[in-house]
Amino acid sequence: MIVARAWAGKRYAVLGLARSGAATVRALVAAGAQVVAWDSDPMKRDGFAGVEMVDLDTLDLTGFDALVVSPGVPLNTHPLAAKARAVGVPIIGDIELFAQAGSELPSHKVVGITGTNGKSTTTALVRHICAEAGLPTLMGGNIGLPILGQEPLAEGGIYVLELSSYQVDLTETLDCDVAVLLNVTPDHLDRYEGFEAYAASKARLFAMQSSGHVAVVGASDAMSARIADELGARAIRLDANASVDQSRWPALQGPHNAQNAAAAIAVARALNIGDEVIEQALASFAGLPHRMERVATLGGVTWYDDSKATNPESTAPALAAFPRIHWIVGGRAKGDDLDACMAHLVHVARAYTIGEAGPRFAEVLRPHVPVAEVETLERAVKLAAQEAERGDVVLLSPAAASFDQFSDYEHRGRAFREAVEALA
Repeated sequence: MIVARAWAGKRYAVLGLARSGAATVRALVAAGAQVVAWDSDPMKRDGFAGVEMVDLDTLDLTGFDALVVSPGVPLNTHPLAAKARAVGVPIIGDIELFAQAGSELPSHKVVGITGTNGKSTTTALVRHICAEAGLPTLMGGNIGLPILGQEPLAEGGIYVLELSSYQVDLTETLDCDVAVLLNVTPDHLDRYEGFEAYAASKARLFAMQSSGHVAVVGASDAMSARIADELGARAIRLDANASVDQSRWPALQGPHNAQNAAAAIAVARALNIGDEVIEQALASFAGLPHRMERVATLGGVTWYDDSKATNPESTAPALAAFPRIHWIVGGRAKGDDLDACMAHLVHVARAYTIGEAGPRFAEVLRPHVPVAEVETLERAVKLAAQEAERGDVVLLSPAAASFDQFSDYEHRGRAFREAVEALA
């Protein structure tokens, strides 16, 4: 695990003991820190030797060196955050602890990647390119791999971090050698005063950088373009209108993956990786589960799992990627519209609406495309299998969260795969 002598003897309160929280507690204890921790789930409070388990709502935080919270804790509404601020205790996350440990690690570089959509694919792609170049590398952060739980890299290593806006909010000193902003579209606005505040959170990744470090910014939306303008000459601006030949990159189809690939190429070049290695890595990249993942081809019909697309903005590029689509859409909606998807409905042969949002999405889509209100994912798969023709694509890209019928987007994606496999 990654630890820092700088934490020894300090007092930390840790809220949230899921993957990143558990790794944080173990790293702090290993470094000789005093840790008080809590999670509302009793099952997650087991197995932490040397840690005092106390409901932090009952604790006086005066004198603690920091309150470490998981990214899921809403800083704008959680009473514990207000308590910490009232007594001057910094509120940080595990990415800030990683930044603090940086000076004690072997010489390395850090790539930080944020944006509303495309973060995970771009993070995994950059890691893959670095590995193909023979560089010691690992990825962590929002992609689901706690950074503090991993072994430090050898000298010359590259840490590739996927960073949500929540993680950036909890970070003060992360100076990325290369920082990437892919895009900014409305999302998570329940956690911010408005869209401007959400965008400002993303842009803080650049504010933490040293002036000589590299900034890579997508320019496909107005807000990202504005941030690129504010960064001026030090920004590598990705041209929203640039066309690339993606035919050589099987796992990177669609316009959204064109931008992801462009960002990864810019990062790799900033790390002095040669174009020949980059091209080979783009061609061999296998993609990520539940992100435009090809599940099967049955009777000439190809089935794609894009369960990670939990808002219309992330679904829209998937709809643009294929000429004739049977689209499975719905779940727990983050809004009442599908505006971002409407320009691509020319590619939709039929929509199959599921979940809580099914009736509303059907109402929105019915004037434009044929719609079947099927309620469940299993029914959608069965009906799409009957109606799709050779050469068509069946696409699960829900444009909504999964929590109405599934535990998370991964559960939804696995259920889709199982239903497709049952057809064979």
